[in-house]
Amino acid sequence: MRLNGAMGARAYRHAGVDSGGSEQAVAALVGVLRTIDSGGASRSVLAAGHYAAVMRLDDRTGLALSTDGVGSKVIVAEQLRRFDTVGVDCVAMNVNDLICVGAEPIALLDYLAVERADAEMLRQLGEGLKRGAEEAQVEIPGGELAQLPEVIRGHPSPYGFDIAAACFGTVALEAIVTGARIEPGDAVVGLPSSGVHSNGLTLARRVLPDLGEHPAGLGGRSVGDELLEPTTIYVRAVRELLVSGLDVRGLAHITGDGLLNLLRLEADVGYRIDAPLPVPAIFDLIAERGEIPQSELFEIFNMGCGFCCVVPDAQVGPAVDVLAQRHPGTAVIGQVTARAGQIELPSAGLTGRRGQGFLADS
Repeated sequence: MRLNGAMGARAYRHAGVDSGGSEQAVAALVGVLRTIDSGGASRSVLAAGHYAAVMRLDDRTGLALSTDGVGSKVIVAEQLRRFDTVGVDCVAMNVNDLICVGAEPIALLDYLAVERADAEMLRQLGEGLKRGAEEAQVEIPGGELAQLPEVIRGHPSPYGFDIAAACFGTVALEAIVTGARIEPGDAVVGLPSSGVHSNGLTLARRVLPDLGEHPAGLGGRSVGDELLEPTTIYVRAVRELLVSGLDVRGLAHITGDGLLNLLRLEADVGYRIDAPLPVPAIFDLIAERGEIPQSELFEIFNMGCGFCCVVPDAQVGPAVDVLAQRHPGTAVIGQVTARAGQIELPSAGLTGRRGQGFLADS
C-alpha cells in the first residue's frame, strides 16, 4: 500500500478523483495497519511505500507480495462489451510492481466481483488472465468469483464487474532492489508504454466519451481501441537484466503519478529526464480535448514511459541492449542528480517534487 506522491491535479479532481484527499485517507488506514501486533517478530523486510512488500522466509529468501486492480478501465470494457484484454492489465499491474524489488513472480490469485455471472464474459476475462500470465511466466492456481448485484452495477447493467489480484514471488534477501545504491550520475533507462495502461482512465474517459470515434491522430484506431490497449508486461526483460551481471540499482513501474514514481526509490537523489521517450498520440488527444496542461498530464499519465531502470552510466549501453530485445524503443531518458526529491523535465519546462506534483519552471 502506498501514498501517491502528487497532491492531485485539477483536471483529475474535476473528473471525480481527488488524489489529495485519498492521500489523507490512505494515511489514516496505513496508520492503523502499522500497529498490528502479530504476536511475534515482524517478517517485513522493507518499509511501507515500495512497489512490493518482502517478507523474510528464512535467512536467505524473501517472499515478495503485491496487489492491484485495473481501476476504471473496467468501465471501458463494459461499454464496449469487450472483456478479453483487462485480464492482461490485471496481471501486468501486479507483476510489474513485483519485479521492482528484484523478485521473480511465480503466482497470481485473481478476485472477480460481477453483477451477473455471464459465461461468455467470464470466458473472455479468463482469456486475458491467461495471456497475461503466460507473458509474465506466472501461474494462476486459484482465485475468487463473487456475484454481487447489490454492490456492482455495470455501464451498462448487467455487465458490471471489477477485477483485482494479489501476486507472489521470491527474491534472495541479498538481491533485493530498493534504489538505495543509486548515485548522482547514474543513467535512467526508459521502456516504452503501450499507451494509457491502467491509470488515468477516469480522466481519459471524461474527455473522450465517444469510444467509437476514430480521431485522425490515432492512425485509424478508435478511442475505445486505444483505451483498452493492454498494459505492457515488463517481467521478462527486467528479469533478463537482473541476471545479466549488470549493476541494477533501481527499478520503477511508471503508473499513476507518472515519472514522480521514481521518487519512491530509496536513494536521496533527484532525476533529470532530458530525453523523454516519444509521447503516444492518445495523450496529445487527451490534452487537446480536455485543455489539460503538461504539468497535469505528467502528473497523471505515464506519457509513453511505462518502466524505468537505473544503472551506472558506464553500463548503460549493455543495459539498453538487453531491454530493447523485448521492448524496442528502450532508450536512455535521463540521469540521476544530487537534487533530492526532484524530477526535472526540461523539455516540458517542468519540475516535480514530493507532495507537490509537477509545476512550471519559473
